Amino acid sequence: MGTSAGLSARKRSLVVVGLLVIAALVALLVAGMTGSVSLSLPEIQTAASTLLAGGDASLASTVLGLRLARAASAFVTGAMLALAGVMMQALLRNPLADPYVLGVSGGAAVGALAAMLFFSAAWMIDAAAFAGALMVALLLFVLVHRDLRGGSGRGDRSLLLLSGVVVASGCGALVTLMLSIAPDSRLRGMVFWLIGDVSGSTLRGLPWLILAGALLLSLRFARAINIMALHADAALTLGVPVARLRRGLFFCAALLTAAAVSNAGSIGFVGLIVPHACRFALGPDHRLLLPASVLVGGTFLLLADTLARTVVAPQQLPVGVITALIGVPLFLLQLHHLRRSTG
Repeated sequence: MGTSAGLSARKRSLVVVGLLVIAALVALLVAGMTGSVSLSLPEIQTAASTLLAGGDASLASTVLGLRLARAASAFVTGAMLALAGVMMQALLRNPLADPYVLGVSGGAAVGALAAMLFFSAAWMIDAAAFAGALMVALLLFVLVHRDLRGGSGRGDRSLLLLSGVVVASGCGALVTLMLSIAPDSRLRGMVFWLIGDVSGSTLRGLPWLILAGALLLSLRFARAINIMALHADAALTLGVPVARLRRGLFFCAALLTAAAVSNAGSIGFVGLIVPHACRFALGPDHRLLLPASVLVGGTFLLLADTLARTVVAPQQLPVGVITALIGVPLFLLQLHHLRRSTG
């Protein structure tokens, strides 16, 4: 009986993940077809063949190459934010937690805006954002490393959350200072970065490696995460290495957030509403929730970016504006369903 139920759950998970992969591929196709210059499906096929064969670049193949690079960047950014959101909610045992709750994005913002203010090279901006995020993560670890060793008590979580809020406030003050002294020629780019935008991001392998490593590691400990999230007080007695698991979730979430923010700026709501929606639709089992959130988060940000560059084409909107406009009503709807279910 138990074996049959396990096979049924595994089959359901494979079907759900397969459908989400198909949805991601469809979103990628839509991103390649739509824009200031529309491409039909036959043109997409011809341009893709040209790109794969390495032949002479045509207008269609050039446009498709640029769109696919941007689409891949949007997908990996959304996937990292969604996975970091799942980890933060499991670590803090708080459904309102998101990747930015501990102030890691604030450190990235300080680094990126400082680089924009004093330098101009794009790689220096990305490197400064990544370094700023990691410095804040290390600072938080130094402040709360003793609490991460303990159980999952409410006091431990509150101290971690409070430390993150204080550090984020300090980073916000530095961001405000830099915006107030920035020259007009650089102010627009700094504001766009803060809102969140993937138009300037390039296709790089490091975010994909970070995403793959964090996903594989989290899937390995998915059962332990289930126990810690649902039975925190008894997790240690059930054989779960609570201290090691909490440290792993903290570092993985911080690394994912650092990579996502340095790749596309502070894009809000992806790491908050996507885990909520997946948990509401698929249940709390992290063996399915983790890969589903990765696929849904990537697809959501990919479609949002496609909308951002087409709704008022040829002018492009920051994708952070689109995610906020979509995320606010979705989150309120999720809260309404949550209140009805608990009532």
